[in-house]
Amino acid sequence: MPGAKSKPSRTRKRHRRGKRLPKAPGGGIELLLVQSVEHLGNQGEVVVVRPGYANNFLLPQGLATDDTEHHKRRVDKHRARLQEIHKARLAGLQAIADKLGHQSLTIEANANEEGHLYGSVGPNDIVSALKANNITITPDQIRLKGPLKELGLYTVKVHVGQEIDAELKVWVVPLVADQKGDQSPSPEAEPK
Repeated sequence: MPGAKSKPSRTRKRHRRGKRLPKAPGGGIELLLVQSVEHLGNQGEVVVVRPGYANNFLLPQGLATDDTEHHKRRVDKHRARLQEIHKARLAGLQAIADKLGHQSLTIEANANEEGHLYGSVGPNDIVSALKANNITITPDQIRLKGPLKELGLYTVKVHVGQEIDAELKVWVVPLVADQKGDQSPSPEAEPK
């Protein structure tokens, strides 16, 4: 057909995001940890991880870099300074753990006469009670074996960070109703 435009051929160009990362014998990627990563390794270690974990978490967060001699020298050079920072961070985490160890929380909840809660007390309730005491932690740091479903005193483990755990005393008490709002009018007060 005359005048009909032909479509340009669609050839895919491969865009490289950067240089290729070194492959390990098992199919993973070898990386040098710039910072310690929990459940993976300490700073300065060479680890083998899956490509998705490397490209989507470790590299964008700046926790690891490719395993080259240049990067190894830089990590070794700054290791003393980074260890001081790490010690200061651990001291801060230990201070939070000590503060949590001396805390005793009281959480009010609706309960029946036998002491069974109508709902339950979970990590979010404990975190909001700690925020009232100016302590900020996340719900995933609280280690409960299950939700608290009865009144009483519980010892709750809190994973502050690294290898530091703390124990927190949590009192679950019945909700105290407002005395003025619960009183019904007395029969003498009603008009006849």
